Amino acid sequence: MVGHKTVEDTPEIRGYLLHHGRAADPLLTELAGQTRIVVPELAHMALPLEEAALLTFLVRLTGARSVVEVGMFTGSSAIALARGLPPDGRLVTCEIEPGFAEIARPYFERAGVADRIEVRIGPALQTLRAMPAGPHLDLAFIDGHKPEYLDYWTELVPRLRPGGLLVVDNSLFSGQVVCPEPGSKAAGVHALNEHARTDPRVELVMLNIADGLTLARRLADPPGHA
Repeated sequence: MVGHKTVEDTPEIRGYLLHHGRAADPLLTELAGQTRIVVPELAHMALPLEEAALLTFLVRLTGARSVVEVGMFTGSSAIALARGLPPDGRLVTCEIEPGFAEIARPYFERAGVADRIEVRIGPALQTLRAMPAGPHLDLAFIDGHKPEYLDYWTELVPRLRPGGLLVVDNSLFSGQVVCPEPGSKAAGVHALNEHARTDPRVELVMLNIADGLTLARRLADPPGHA
């Protein structure tokens, strides 16, 4: 039996992580506070600071220039992704609720990344299907409507260049993915998890970070693949 180590998520450990991992972020902290004021019932959807720092790191690490986000909410993840882009990089972010975009836009300006972000309002699947079908994306981040997770994956994987990265948020969905009878959201996440683990087009790892995070790297198509 393989042993494992876990560290309890206490306020002290979280503070240590944010400080030593350079994840503390006054602007995103302020945006989370504004989100709690404007949409308190949805404030739990704001991206954790340590995950925001990881997204910026992954964009820089992969050298991504063309990024797509599914599910912007009030903009924390979009800011994190755009911060990692070079000046000529571009993030297309999909959001169905115009009001969330209005909350986000002033923070895009203050973060200095507004010129790298294009917000497309409407159903994310519609936006994805209107994009070029061939591999042209360097990185994609899925954090949209959970019952549609597998549909997003289906649209995005063929559009990722070989070596491109697909990041999926909420992979554990508060632990509900292991429930015998999960709700529709957890069931949607679980359906993607089951599909992704045997998808031959990617190699992946699932991490117990925040609410669970899957990192999937697009592999090159085998010779002769149509």
